[in-house]
Amino acid sequence: MARTAVGIDIGGTGIKGAIVDLDSGELLSDRIKKSTPEGGEPDAIVAVVKQIVDELGLDDASLPVGVCFPAAIMDGKTLSAANVSKKWIGFEAEKLFETTLGRNIHFVNDADAAGYAETRFGAAKGVKGLVIMTTLGTGIGTALINDGVLIVNAELGHLEIGGKDYETKASFAAKERDDLSWKHWAKRLQKYYSHLEALLYPRLIIVGGGVSKHHDEFLPLLDLRAEIVPAALRNNAGIMGAAALAADSNPAF
Repeated sequence: MARTAVGIDIGGTGIKGAIVDLDSGELLSDRIKKSTPEGGEPDAIVAVVKQIVDELGLDDASLPVGVCFPAAIMDGKTLSAANVSKKWIGFEAEKLFETTLGRNIHFVNDADAAGYAETRFGAAKGVKGLVIMTTLGTGIGTALINDGVLIVNAELGHLEIGGKDYETKASFAAKERDDLSWKHWAKRLQKYYSHLEALLYPRLIIVGGGVSKHHDEFLPLLDLRAEIVPAALRNNAGIMGAAALAADSNPAF
């Protein structure tokens, strides 16, 4: 039998979940997706996560469950809040999820989950040196992986460039908000990724998020020292990574 775990990916606009085969990274169930409640407050988001878990029909209470979220996370607390309610800042989030779901979970930053999935199953598998995972969506999420080891809570989407938190200029949401062409958006991405390269000198940059399926429209327009590639797992990376991290953190599994 395949080793399995559940991954839940919470974003600023949508919440997704599925059962994951931990050996292949494939989804063993339909991917259930629901809209993130307006305002993104804790009780409302946790209620949607419970709906998804219930719809997945998890009979085995020992099955690892990973939940990824757009915030820096330490000791189960959300220390920041990107594109969700500010009520999450300093909030005992993991405790609320576990109480509501009636089971233990592994709680992790969403970009960290995506980066871990790409390292285990996708574009960063077997890559030595520093890899930077970026997710372009409502904001910009980032993950650092060095020689296959995840370095958690790298909030590099919030780099200040030209006096601005640059995710407000270069995220996919900013492209849509400002009605930018691919070419114009790529100029903003060039400024962001060049700044990132000047700070960290990665060997590989991976671009994820839903827009990665249109990578041929903008990645060829970028001129960088490092290789830059689309995420192999596309928009399922968060689900896969959350599930894999939940299993890997469970010594009994």
